[in-house]
Formats: sequence, C-alpha cells, structure tokens
Amino acid sequence: MFDTRHIKTFHEVVRAGSYSAAARSLGYTQPAITQQMKALEREVGTPLFIRTGRRMRLTEAGEAFARHAETILETVAAARQQMTALTRLRSGRVRVCAFPSANATLIPEAMARLRDGHPGVRVDLLEDEPPESLHRLVGGECDITLAFTYPGLRDEVPDELVEIPLLADQLTVLLPTGHPLARRRAVKLLDLADERWIAGCLRCRANFLHECAELGFAPDIAFTTDDNLVVQSLVAAGVGVGIMPALVLSFLCHQRVTGRVLEPASRRQISAYVLREHLRIPATALVLDELRTVAAARVGC
Repeated sequence: MFDTRHIKTFHEVVRAGSYSAAARSLGYTQPAITQQMKALEREVGTPLFIRTGRRMRLTEAGEAFARHAETILETVAAARQQMTALTRLRSGRVRVCAFPSANATLIPEAMARLRDGHPGVRVDLLEDEPPESLHRLVGGECDITLAFTYPGLRDEVPDELVEIPLLADQLTVLLPTGHPLARRRAVKLLDLADERWIAGCLRCRANFLHECAELGFAPDIAFTTDDNLVVQSLVAAGVGVGIMPALVLSFLCHQRVTGRVLEPASRRQISAYVLREHLRIPATALVLDELRTVAAARVGC
C-alpha cells in the first residue's frame, strides 16, 4: 500500500525537477524529501530516480509511476471531497422503502424538511408492504424500511435490524353515510358482527380476522382489495363496512363515508427499520431523524 504523502512529494519532485526545488515548494527540508523518496522506492521495490552528474532523471519505473501519480492524487482528493460532503451532510443518497399510506403521508413531509435543511441529500423511494419490504432491507435493496405491525400478529425482526417506533396508528370503522351506527362517537366491533365487510391488504385482513375471532365471531367478507380508494368506494355504495387506519384517512376520505373510532381502541404500530451498522451513516441517520419528527407531529392520528 502506497503512502499518499510520498506520492504527493514524488509528484512535486518530478514537477519541480529536483529535491531541493520540491523542498522549497512543499516547505520541507531537502533531507526530508530524500527520506520520503527512499521510503517510496522501498514501497515500489525499485529505484525511481538516477543521478547523472548534477542532474536527476527518472528511471523507466519512475516514468511509469509518474504517469499514475497525478491520477492517484486526483482520485484521493475527489474521495476526500466526497467523504467531507457526506459527513457534513452536503450530499448523500438514501433508499427508503415504505408501504403506500406512509409514502403518501410521512415520506412527503419528511422529504420537504430534508429539502429545506439539507438539499444535497437525495432519497430514492421504493414501495412495498411488509414483510416483503423487510426482506428487501436485509437483502440490501434499500437503506431504511417503513413497515407496520399489529399487536397480536408481530413478525420476528431479524437480528441485524434495528426497529425504531414512529407512530401508533388508530384504526377507524368505515360506515356508509346514513348507517344507523354512524350516529355514535365510537363503534364496537362486536356490534358489526352481522355486517358484510370490505377487507383490506393481507396483513390488515389477518389482523381483522384475529380480532373478530377474539370476540367470538367470523366476519362475512364480501370483497377484498389492497386499494384503499376501492375499499371506501365500496363502503360508500353501501355494499359493506370496513376498517381503515387513520393515516390513510388523513389524505383519502370519500365524502359518502363516515369514519368512527373503533372500540375498544385498536392500533397498528408504524416503525422504521435499518441495518444496525447503517445507523452510523450520517445521511441515513438524518432521514431517520426527519421521520421521527413528522411522526411525532401525528401522535394524535
């Protein structure tokens, strides 16, 4: 491994034409230049200079090394510049994978804050539902994953991941406008046991079935869809009732649908996940901080 200080000195000796001229240019003593060049010759394993009288010229190996020295120094300088920019958060790229409603709410707010404070940090957005999104994180396809879990249906988190809780997202019952239970402030799940249901994504549906089973009934699921707009449209048409997280209702709410708090309260936990060693990467840590900030503002969601 070459010492870049020796390469820099070598480059200056070649440019200046002598050890003494290079010493004056670099602010070294001539013996210091001599020692550095001897050390570099030991590193490359062959002489780089020969003297002919009072003049000094490059050996064949020295000429070959000189052709590479400037490129090496430019590469090192560029690397230092980039590392400085990354550590001072003037630049950086972070890949975030989130589920749809997080990409529609938490992510835009966090990205707006990031743009204002650190415009050089860029974020690539991916979309996937858990647990696939967690698999993508472990597989190196992204740097941060936003995922949700339900209290009774938690997955095992791989040991190499750190979970950072962001938000407890309240579940809301969706009723068609004019439904008799829409007059209540809160609705018990058991009071809807005889209703036809519009079920959502696979994970949400599994939680819904689990909660119904805990209350002793099996719901009549008329339709299933991953599309939140379709769920609300079907409820608005009066063909069933549904359950939807408050985070979704904060940006998407059909005018002919009434939302009521589910009783007893049921919530999904939204968390960020990151590889443990990536917590030390400045740009990744910054994006996590912004996500915490916007999630804290939605605690009442």
